[in-house]
This record gives sequence, C-alpha cells and structure tokens, in this order.
Amino acid sequence: MTTSPVKSSVSPQNPDIAWYRLDTEETLRQLGTIDSGLEPQEAAERLRRHGPNELPARKTRHPLLQFLAHFNDVLIYILLIAAVLKGIMAQWVDMVIILLVAVINALIGFVQESNAEKSLKSIQGMLSSTAVVIREGITQTIEARDLVPGDIVTLRPGDKIPADLRLLEAHNLQVEEAILTGESTVVVKQTGAIDREVTIGDRINLLFSGTTISAGTAKGVVTASGGDTELGHINQMMAAIDPHRTPLLTQMDRLGKGIFMLILVMMAVLFVFAFFLRDMPFTELLLALISLAVASVPEGLPAIISIILSLGVQSIARARAIIRKLPTVETLGAMTVVCSDKTGTLTMNEMTVKTVVMADRSYRVEGESYEPVGKIYPQGSERSVNLSEDATLERFITAVELCNDSQIRQDGQGHWGITGGPTEGALKVLAAKSGLRLGNVNLLDKIPFDSAYKYMATRHQIDDQIYIFLTGAPDVLFTFCPQELTHEGLRPFRRDYWEEEMARYARQGLRMVAAAFRSQTAAEPALGHEAIQQGMVFAGIAGMMDPPRPEAIDAIAQCQRAGIRVKMITGDHQETAMAIGAMLGIGNGTDSITGNQLEHMEDESLAEAAVHYDIFARTSPEHKLRLVKALQTRGGIVGMTGDGVNDAPALKQADVGIAMGIKGTEVTKEAADMVLTDDNFATITNAVREGRRVYDNLKKTILFILPTNLAQGLLIIFAILAGAIIPLTALQILWVNMATSTTLSFGLAFEPAEKGVMVRPPRDPARHVLDGHAIWRIGFVGTLIACSAFLLESFLQPRGYSGEFIRTLVMQTLVTAQWIYMFNCRVTDRFPLNREMFLNKGLWLVTGVLILLQLAIIYLPFMNRAFGTEPLPAYYWGVTLLVSIGIFIIVEIEKWLFARFRSTAKAT
Repeated sequence: MTTSPVKSSVSPQNPDIAWYRLDTEETLRQLGTIDSGLEPQEAAERLRRHGPNELPARKTRHPLLQFLAHFNDVLIYILLIAAVLKGIMAQWVDMVIILLVAVINALIGFVQESNAEKSLKSIQGMLSSTAVVIREGITQTIEARDLVPGDIVTLRPGDKIPADLRLLEAHNLQVEEAILTGESTVVVKQTGAIDREVTIGDRINLLFSGTTISAGTAKGVVTASGGDTELGHINQMMAAIDPHRTPLLTQMDRLGKGIFMLILVMMAVLFVFAFFLRDMPFTELLLALISLAVASVPEGLPAIISIILSLGVQSIARARAIIRKLPTVETLGAMTVVCSDKTGTLTMNEMTVKTVVMADRSYRVEGESYEPVGKIYPQGSERSVNLSEDATLERFITAVELCNDSQIRQDGQGHWGITGGPTEGALKVLAAKSGLRLGNVNLLDKIPFDSAYKYMATRHQIDDQIYIFLTGAPDVLFTFCPQELTHEGLRPFRRDYWEEEMARYARQGLRMVAAAFRSQTAAEPALGHEAIQQGMVFAGIAGMMDPPRPEAIDAIAQCQRAGIRVKMITGDHQETAMAIGAMLGIGNGTDSITGNQLEHMEDESLAEAAVHYDIFARTSPEHKLRLVKALQTRGGIVGMTGDGVNDAPALKQADVGIAMGIKGTEVTKEAADMVLTDDNFATITNAVREGRRVYDNLKKTILFILPTNLAQGLLIIFAILAGAIIPLTALQILWVNMATSTTLSFGLAFEPAEKGVMVRPPRDPARHVLDGHAIWRIGFVGTLIACSAFLLESFLQPRGYSGEFIRTLVMQTLVTAQWIYMFNCRVTDRFPLNREMFLNKGLWLVTGVLILLQLAIIYLPFMNRAFGTEPLPAYYWGVTLLVSIGIFIIVEIEKWLFARFRSTAKAT
C-alpha cells in the first residue's frame, strides 16, 4: 500500500471503534495513515492533539497534610482541647503528655496509610521506554512517549509493546499477555479481522501496551496511546477507586462519636450542677471536667488495636501471607465472599496428563504435578499398565517422549519443574511415569513447532529402525493420517470417533494433544513437511489439564462451612472453568456465565448474576471490577485474588485484595491488602481463621478497656456530686489508660481462637462491635469498679489520709481490678480459669510487667513527684486484691445468668 496519507474523519483514538473487527486497509484509512508511516509534521500535530504516550499521573497530598488528617477524630479533639486548657492553666507537663498521646495515635494511622498509593506508580514502570517506528518510509527508534495514533511500529522477540496496536503483519507471532488476561499461556496472533464481538483475551489481531513479544516478529499501527490504551483504562479504574474504610474502623468511628456525645452531655450536666447549684470554684471545676474528659477517652485504644492487629500480621505471616495494611487482619474475619482467579491459585499451574485416548482403549493417569510419580491404568481397571505388555501404548508414549523439546528437572529443594513449554513438559512427565525404556536412540532431523502449522515433527533412529514422530493439534493431525493404531493392528482412521472423544474430554476441562508416527527407510529424503503430510498412523490423544490443588479443595470446603461463598473469576474458557469448578466444589458444574454476557448487563442485572453464579469465564479487568462492586452493593465483604495488572483495579476495590507473591506483578502486590507468598488458596483460609481470632480478641479488649474508662469517669462524677476531692489527676488517669491498660491488653491479644471459629457464619459488618449485652457489661463492670473505689475513698478521707495517698490507693484499685477483670474477658461464655489459661504465656508476661510498673509509680521518688503518688503499705495491695476478686466473682455470676437466659430464650 503506497497511497498518500488521508485525513481521518474519525478521531484516531475514538474508543467506539472496535479495531479488531476492521481489516487492515480499513484500519489504516480510519487512522489516516499508510504502511510507510506518518509524515513528521503530521506526527508532531497528533502528539500535540493527543498528548504524550504515557499514563497520567495522579496528584497526591503532601505527607504533612496526610499526617495532619489523622487528627480529624472526635476523641482526638477532646484530648487537644484538654491540652490547650492545661496550657492556659500553665500545667505544662500535663499538656505535653496529652499532646504526645494524640501525636502517637496520628503517627500510627499515618504509617498504615503510607504505602496505599504505590500501585498507581508501579504501572508506569510497565511501559516501554523506546519504540521502533516507520515514518515516511524510514525506520527509526524514538522515545515511546512520542508515539501517536497512526504510527507504524515494528516489533521483535523480547520487545515490550509500547502502545495498543492493530496488527498489519505477523510472522509466527506469540505474545505474553498474562498481565492483562491472567492466563499464563502465550497467545498466537494473526492479522485477519474478527467478525463478531469478543472479549480482550480473544482479540488475537490486537497488541496491547505493556505486554511482551515472546516469539516472532510483527508490524502494527498504533490505535491508542497513553491513557486510552487498555493499560491506561486499568490505570484510570484504579485512580477512580476511593479508599474505603474497613468494618472495624467504621465501627471505631461510631464508637468514638458515641463516647464524644456522652462526654459532652456529662460535662454539660455536671457544669450546671456544680457551678450553679454547688457554687464550685470555676478553676477547680474546670480541672475536674478536664479530668473527666481525659478519663472518659480511651486514649490507649487505637494503640492497642494496632498492637493486636500487628500481632495478627505476624501470625498470618508465619502462615505464608503478608498483610500490607493492618486493618485487613480484622476484615478477613468478616469476609462473606472470596472471588478467586483459577490458574496457580486454585490449580497447580502445572499441566498434567490425566488421560490417554487410543482407538480401542483409554487410560487414566495418576499424579497432580510435574513430579514423575504416578501409575497408568486402563479405564475400568485397578491393575496398572506394564508397557512391555502393551505395545500400542508404548508406541504412543515413545512418540510424545521423542517428539519433545522439554526436560524434567529437580531443584536443590527437591521441587520438580520443567524447561520448555507446559504442554511438552506434561508429555515428558507422562513418559517418565510410564517407565518407558528405549534402546539406542539417535535424533536425525527435526521440524520445530510453529503456530503457523501447529505441529512438531522429528525423525529418530531407534536401534536399527527409523521413525517419523509427530505431535500437535488433533484437528491438524487428522488430515495426515489415513490409518489409526489399535491393539489388533492398523485400521482405517475414524474421524467421527475421535471428534466425539475430544468433545467428551473437553467438557471435563482437558486440553488435547495428538501423536502420530510412521516408519521410514534410510533411502527416503530428509525430513520435510511433505514427508509427514501423508501416510502417517494416528497413535492417540493425551488429555491434560492444570489440576486443582488438593489443599484448595479442602480449603474451599472450610470456607463454605464458615459461611464464605467462593467464586471463580477467570480468563479461561467456559467449559474448562466449569470442569475445574466442579472438581473444586465451586458451583454445581453446570451454571456459569461469560464476560461477553456480563458486558451487556445493566448494573442491577449484573448484581443479580454476581450473586447467583459462582463461575465467571473469559472475563476482562472491567468485568472483575464490576463484579466486586456488585457484590459489595448486595452487602458482601469481598475478598479478591489476582496476579496480573488486569486484576489490580478489582483488588483495590475489594475489601480484601489478595495478590500472588510468586507470579504476581508488582502492580498487583502494591494494590493488594494481602500477598500470598505461596500463591495457595488454602493460605486464605488460614488467614480468615486468624482474622476471626483477632476480631474476637479485639472485642474482648474493648470490653476490657472501656469499663475502666467508665469507672474513672464515674469516680469523678461521684466526687463532684458528693463534694469530695477529685480521686485522680489527669496524669494518673493517663497512666492507667496508656501504661497499664496497654500492657494488660497484650494478654488478651495472645488468646487462642475460640472453639468453632470456622463453623460459624461471618459476622454482620453492619452490626456494631458493641451489642446490647456488651454495652450492659461495660456499664455493669464500670459501675462495680467505680463504686468499689469510691467506697474506699470515702472510708479513707475522713480518717486523715492525704490526698496523694487516697489517689494512689484509688489508682491501685483501678489497676488491680483491671488485671483481675482481664481473666473475666478471656472467654465470653465459659468459666475463664481453665487449663488453656496457663498456655497463654502473654497473660503471665503482662502480669509481671504490670507489677513492675506499679512498683515504680508507687515507690520510686521521682515517679511520686511526677504523678503525685505516695508509697502504699503492702496491706493495701491485699485490700485492692480482695476487692478485685469480689468483682471477678460477681461478673462470673452475671455471665452464668446471661448464658442461662440466652439458652432459655433460644429454646422458646
């Protein structure tokens, strides 16, 4: 084609044009170009019009603004106001400590957020830096960012494709598109137009930016550049996804607002009562109200939550999953749906021959991986094959062994793998399993596999006989074979029989590779295509698949018992997906839906399909993203696995994005919340179990901490109402909240999982962490502790004890009661003093640390001066212990009565 360029009447980057449906001539006409390329002036004009061929960068906030945003919390507001009032009153030590608590909380949130936006930057690194183009008939290398629609690009093996292209020429072209489609096998490309609507994985006349040429050469015309490429669309989808808060953080926000409102109401009522009815001095009242605010705010709670989540992260890491964002640990326990990719996650990612079909017999093959272990059995028989007694099977296996360029290998860790293609590797493993023994073998000639003719041929001399062996696509080999091999000898080839067998095994998810052979004399010419296209004997077909991981089958069953629905979203073909799904226990083996069907659905219809179907085949990145959103609109807490760039938007949208650590791209890992270091679905199940344990322990921790805050607040209220001294200073309150509460919470963080944690349904994320009984427990225990401490204060005050001594004893009572109440919180529905208590070393470690901290604040002189404390006689340690044991017994009676009431209510 040598005509002059014409101005296109259609914008070269018009997204409405289905370029794969146009032939090459129409494509060039629409783009206003010719096969000798654009003129430099036209290229410059198009570059000005369309912009550089690079992905648009997203503006990000300055790190300082990100840090300051973490002060936007109602409970932090209370602390900041308290600090300002302390500063006005020149109580500088108190002000500094309160501010330090607020800054620590903000730092924890800032660190968690710091890596959230790296995924968008990672995509930039996937673009090619240079491109070879033809402009005005001259081949030249330019910066890839200068490519424009209409440019003619040439490509060689190893090149990264610099923009989206419509192929004009393709010579044995194979492209690695896993980053976009998720499928590990290379795609064979051609130039002909496609006369129907197809999804991205089937657009075999297009090349996509960021993918790689694995074999062959090509020439194509740029149809889209920069943000208009498929990679650009993924970038836009990721940029458009707003960060979402996890169920736990949402509940903590609601809890914080509830505490804030309660504090405001209490302070207003007390101010009116004390100032107008009791004539309490304003300065004294202000100090009391500041102490009340500080007492009621659970300052240590954010730090404790982060600590427990961090411990969960470490535990999950030992189970081969890396958590990138702390709240993900808790969200795992709330998941209701897991959407999983197929290849390598649910399956081994190792092609394995499962059956051999011959003219009058078929065989089943054991084994699930590249490890050459497994026997071969005739269908319907439990007696394995002996090749020396089965000459026909021996001939078939000889063909697939010798007409093969792959090798089996074992690494230093004992893992088996292959060098070469997965299909040839599977055939090599089959031969090793069979125990094939050959005589003197010499390779004489070979025709390598080429996608243009879809077969490979070799000529071998085995001892004194020369053979031609042929392997490849069954439909191609059918045309070369007038005869087929049977156990009774040769007979005419039956195409109908073989096509029926292929269809039957294809429905089981198997890929088919055929083998043929014929003997040859030394006088015949060298191996050529003519020699194999006539007179071949059809030996049989090997049916292979990427088998399900055995542990994934059990893991899926565990998820289903735990009320978590597993859905498979794959780029693979529908029949293969359904067959694998049936083996894994996903869906019913008959219902599935394709990306092409999803393409034309409105959001409401797609949401119904997302809930109804469990298997989704031939999906695109946008389909995956829409499915995740649809499940979320129906109230699901969604986990999504993936490895390619195509999965990144869905992973970022999901409540738990799960990336593959071995075969996953950096983009996917950065977009994910969790990375599986072993690419194994079973690891997700282990992480869910840990997530549920962590949530249980978080709830126990909240039930443990809040009664102390309530008790401190009530003590101050009692003191104001009774006209007594304020029982705790703001610094002593902070000591109890930050030092002792945080220390003791470690004990609950190490509690093992409750019995039956993986046979109960996921918790309702809309349900607050504090249900009615939890609120009652907090109020009941807080009131018990406050009354006990106030009675001690009331007993000591008229007997001449100093204010410092009374405050020290009140503080010790609160701390001891907290320690004993920690044992109440260990389990929610049983007596907590059991054998498992001694297995939790954390309980006893925090007990020792707590004793040391309390000895320091009570008996060290400089701590006495800083916190306004006074040494206590040992007798009073016993008094506070007896009071706390009494509280423990009362709480256990309340637990027993509530359990009886609940069981009675269920029975009726």
